[in-house]
Amino acid sequence: MDKKPHPEWDPRSATVLKDQIAAYDGIRRCCPVAHSEYLNWSLFRHEDVMRVLLDHQTFSSAVSSHPSVPNGMDPPQHTTYRRIIEPYFSAERMAAFEPACRAIAGILVDSLPQDGETELMSALAEDYALQVQSAFLGWPAELHEPLRRWTRKNHEATLARDRAAMEEVAFEFDGYIRELLAVRRNAGTDAPTDLTTRLLRERVGDRFLNEDEIVSILRNWTVGELSTISASVGIIAHYLAGRPALQQQLREDESLLPTAIDEILRLHAPLISNRRITTQPVEIGGRRFGAGERMTLMWASANRDESVFGDPDEFRLDRDPSKNLLYGAGIHVCPGAPLARLELRILAEELLRRVRRFAPVPGKEPVNATYPASGFTSLPLWIERVASVR
Repeated sequence: MDKKPHPEWDPRSATVLKDQIAAYDGIRRCCPVAHSEYLNWSLFRHEDVMRVLLDHQTFSSAVSSHPSVPNGMDPPQHTTYRRIIEPYFSAERMAAFEPACRAIAGILVDSLPQDGETELMSALAEDYALQVQSAFLGWPAELHEPLRRWTRKNHEATLARDRAAMEEVAFEFDGYIRELLAVRRNAGTDAPTDLTTRLLRERVGDRFLNEDEIVSILRNWTVGELSTISASVGIIAHYLAGRPALQQQLREDESLLPTAIDEILRLHAPLISNRRITTQPVEIGGRRFGAGERMTLMWASANRDESVFGDPDEFRLDRDPSKNLLYGAGIHVCPGAPLARLELRILAEELLRRVRRFAPVPGKEPVNATYPASGFTSLPLWIERVASVR
């Protein structure tokens, strides 16, 4: 393996955390394979990230000491569990969930001020992520606040790399899920007919999924959903708030929304990174690595690579969607992408329909989120409502 590149970078430095996207742009241009104590080897270029995604034999997803179904698995094990999970995000299931999703979005948008200033992350983005995820899985409203607090504790522990705290928050979250599963088991045939109950009846070969497997599946779905949907709502609202002409274009032609949303989230990624580990000696990005080297794939950089996208800040609706790594690529492409796209489209539709204009608040800047989160922790916006909803 080559020596550590110079200079090394610090993902937790004040400069990087002040504006992660800008910092990653700078590192990609000068040191596209960079080492840090915190993230090990980070890959910043689209070409290198794509190569890793498409070569699961050399770059394994089994990076965690804890079970991660199926994110932390390789074939053939990954293939088996993936077959179980994908039907939960089928087109038919998305169509069935759309009315509930739209109802939640409509109620939350209507709760915004008639005309005036609002802090969008707490007033809309966080609540929307919590409520749609709970509705999708059949979880009670009583879990919303515990999950909100848990998400914040998880971010703090991850940023600090406090392993004891990370273990504690993982144990706390797993406890919520085990309680939900116990309620359903005890109810027997009277258990609610939701997706959480359905997982109890899924089989791997000649046996049912065990509790640890179900907990891992639900943890992966929920941890990713709560943070990325909330971040995505903030990123989309922030981008459109500063571009009233684009707001109006999307109001007049809602068919553009899916492409526009994916492009906005290419510009500013809601998910910063993902991990892999090498299984054999390999050269990538001009550097040589042995087996067992940990890699961090920097989505937030790869999706802004000038060699693929030209000006990374240029908003375009005619890009090749296969280049956008918003939901990954290869065998580990996000199985929940149909759900995320549905939720974001519905929220954007309801916001544009029910709000005449939303704009930045003069003199009040948004506060950027810090690793492992993305987007904003605070997003002040000025809201002007429409008289009636069409």
